[in-house]
Amino acid sequence: MTGPRYTPLVQSLPATVPFVGPETQERTRGTPFAARLGANENIFGPSPRAVEAMAQAAAEIWKYGDAENHDLRRALAAEHGVAMENIVVGEGIDGLLGYLVRLLVAPGDAVVTSEGAYPTFNYHVAGFGGVLHKVPYREDHEDIAALFARAAEVDAKIVYLANPDNPMGSWHRGADIAAALDGLPEGCLLLLDEAYVECAPEGTAAPIRADDARVIRMRTFSKAYAMAGARVGYALGHPDLIAAFHKVRNHFGMNRAAQAGALAAVQDRAWLAHVVAQIDGARRRLGEIAAANGLTALPSATNFVAIDCGADGAFAKRVLEALVDRGVFVRMPLAEPQNRCIRVSCGPEAEMAAFAEALPAALAVARGG
Repeated sequence: MTGPRYTPLVQSLPATVPFVGPETQERTRGTPFAARLGANENIFGPSPRAVEAMAQAAAEIWKYGDAENHDLRRALAAEHGVAMENIVVGEGIDGLLGYLVRLLVAPGDAVVTSEGAYPTFNYHVAGFGGVLHKVPYREDHEDIAALFARAAEVDAKIVYLANPDNPMGSWHRGADIAAALDGLPEGCLLLLDEAYVECAPEGTAAPIRADDARVIRMRTFSKAYAMAGARVGYALGHPDLIAAFHKVRNHFGMNRAAQAGALAAVQDRAWLAHVVAQIDGARRRLGEIAAANGLTALPSATNFVAIDCGADGAFAKRVLEALVDRGVFVRMPLAEPQNRCIRVSCGPEAEMAAFAEALPAALAVARGG
């Protein structure tokens, strides 16, 4: 009996996922987590107006979503002061990353990213046969100059840069990114992942025109808007590049209720400001918890905080495992030296208190106490 005839590329790939989800870990543990602080979700929750809009849309869920995402794109265009032709909506940034790589990367094409940066992007590059070239972080920041230099060396199609960064929470001034574009090699596209930019200090968003053909910027409703489960992301870019997405995207991939919720969320600026303020307070709280345990919370422009455990990756992993054993779900960076840290999402006081209670015992276990 013969099976499907997989392509050589597919046969060469491991059957893995970029992240092990908390639900998978809960099934393994046989019990739910007391505090879900590892997936960079926004525990403060979405706009009540978004929830209401999704509930109303559920009554018409028998309909497909609008294949053009017209109303949401129009609202986003107004929000950013651009034309609708500058915006494409997709199934979260993850979905848009897949479409972009499919558009630009053929087997053997070079792509540049940072060692330890967002692994889902790497997953898509591998899935289309691209060759990843990685550069190390510099002082816990993605190194823009090194990324662009490596792109020139390998004739890269895409350079990936997250600002603010995941997993470290660090950030660059937007003006510095705009100025650095003069060093981007000809024919290379800067993929600027701005998933966390609403949580960041003023001046973090790069002042780059949406019509600049050298850059595509990606944003999401999963972080500050607290709609990770809805899977809504969008990209801002040159109209020609945006139009190219229509060649490969799943035109009916957007959930109708998610479209309605995102539209209501982007129009509720007061709720967004409220949540961003809560995130800022939780970042300070995580800093206090870290300091009380002799650890260092790194400066963060995101809805999570990387906490330096003060030793190596093996020690940080023991801390993480001990926290998980105590019902607190966190994650950690994958690459050295960033893996000396654990990464903890911001959340309401109940979740912060659960982390504060579990951390001293987790550290004692990690130290062999």
